[in-house]
Amino acid sequence: MYHKYNAIIVGAGGAGLRAALQLSTVSDVAVLTKLYPTRSHTGTAQGGIGAALGNREEDHWEWHAFDTVKGSDYLGDQDAIDIMCRDAVEAVYDLEHMGLPFSRTPEGKIDQRRFGGHTKYEGKEPVMRSCYAADRTGHMILQTLYQQCVKNNVVFFNEYSVLDIIMSDGVCGGVIAMDIGTGELHIFHAKTVLFASGGFGKMYKVTSNAHALTGDGPAVLYRNGIPLEDMEFFQFHPTGIYKLGILITEGARGEGGILLNGTGERFMERYAPTIKDLAPRDMVSQAMHREIAEGRGVDGKDYLLLDLTHLGAEVIEEKLPDVTDFVRTYLGVDPVKEPIPVQPTAHYAMGGIPTDVDARVLADETGAVIPGLYAAGECACVSVHGANRLGTNSLVDIQVFGKRAGDHMARFVRESPLLELPSQPDAPARALLDKIWSANGGELAGAIRADLQQKMMDKASIFRDEASLKTMQEELAKLKDRYQRISLRYKGSKYNADLMETVELGYLLDLAEALVVSALARTESRGAHSRVDYPKRDDANWLKHTMAFRKDNGIELRYKPVKITRFEPKERKY
Repeated sequence: MYHKYNAIIVGAGGAGLRAALQLSTVSDVAVLTKLYPTRSHTGTAQGGIGAALGNREEDHWEWHAFDTVKGSDYLGDQDAIDIMCRDAVEAVYDLEHMGLPFSRTPEGKIDQRRFGGHTKYEGKEPVMRSCYAADRTGHMILQTLYQQCVKNNVVFFNEYSVLDIIMSDGVCGGVIAMDIGTGELHIFHAKTVLFASGGFGKMYKVTSNAHALTGDGPAVLYRNGIPLEDMEFFQFHPTGIYKLGILITEGARGEGGILLNGTGERFMERYAPTIKDLAPRDMVSQAMHREIAEGRGVDGKDYLLLDLTHLGAEVIEEKLPDVTDFVRTYLGVDPVKEPIPVQPTAHYAMGGIPTDVDARVLADETGAVIPGLYAAGECACVSVHGANRLGTNSLVDIQVFGKRAGDHMARFVRESPLLELPSQPDAPARALLDKIWSANGGELAGAIRADLQQKMMDKASIFRDEASLKTMQEELAKLKDRYQRISLRYKGSKYNADLMETVELGYLLDLAEALVVSALARTESRGAHSRVDYPKRDDANWLKHTMAFRKDNGIELRYKPVKITRFEPKERKY
């Protein structure tokens, strides 16, 4: 089936919806999404969106930028960071004017609370910068934007999986997608395409990511010769529910919650004496891992405790209602009366599809853009997060760069003709599906995925070294070989979850390999990339971004410099 639109957006999370809304006043726009839009992963973001409103205490966007650069372990591009932190204020007020029900101060202003890594006076003490709606901020953003898109007549194709892009002479002209409900392939012909398809945390066993976060967008572009940037940097959030990985928002610590080891010690005082439990996520996760490895887990097990009991029932029930409900439901623990068992959980990809500050996708390390192709949100790497993302900055990222993507796409639509389609543009997607349909080697996608997730947790998660990464490379080669011998248990065309999971497993294998190869090459520790055999940050050799290209004979790595404007790299102390 054939469709024609000026603009196509892949993904209905915060970045995709913000771009669609921006475009909708000047152009027709269609959004393709694997899920119903309000089930997109933005809805799970709990703690808040960072912006220097100064509603509770003095704050400035320049302080926000300093914290973001420092939090990134100086790998973030400072031109993009300045744009994000400056425009964050307007982004929050835009959401307020759309009707988002923020929590309020007694004076009626948007309320704000502390969050990890956010400070005033450039690191002197914590600051209240996170604007929030209880502990369901992302959910409220998603609902608000979706309602506005419906109001503005944005067209939605729900439960469509994008399998390929249409390229002609280096210009993007649309996408190929499968209607999950029927199994039918659709050609979407467009002047411009934005990928806002989210992350890929499902390559790990313990993760806060939903089942659908399998890196479809980055993998599709990667297979079409587009590089992936900084894939070695994957963030583990400190407080996932023990064994399940479901997130306990950093807002719990922003409200005053504290982490305790098995001896009852507030151990973060040893690692970050100034801001303690509100240190950046990479530092807290690594500290927790060390506490457990050195035998200070609870009862010798691999978890620690998040204690909220001293906050009182009113604060916990009013400001952290979803967290309270999760913990009571999944652990049978009442956080009003007892500490919560937590462990680090795979949470956020700092790396992804390389873009410039207008969300245009980059073809290589020189900064050449691919006309008509854009990316924003977690699937993209602009790079505002560098080696480690500060809490609340993901929601800032999707709003600021989703809007900028929409603005630039609108200009591109006005100025550019619709490309002529190449012959049989859906042929590669059909070949991909035919190969899976015809395979009968007996291997099952679920079993391969489970092995991938466990091995990535063991060999390429919070701490890595040369031996573990080389072993993981070998394991990935075996897993990819097994993937060639896969079989579908269900052969129907309608809502074939077995087919979808098999396609998604291929994406995860590709992205895991890019992560491991990039991590093996980077012989330093920086942010979320912690090499036990190279424990120091090495600015002389590694103050640069990794660009991974998929080639027939393996992965080729190239590099590009970090953009430094105001903040020279310094030792990272908190």
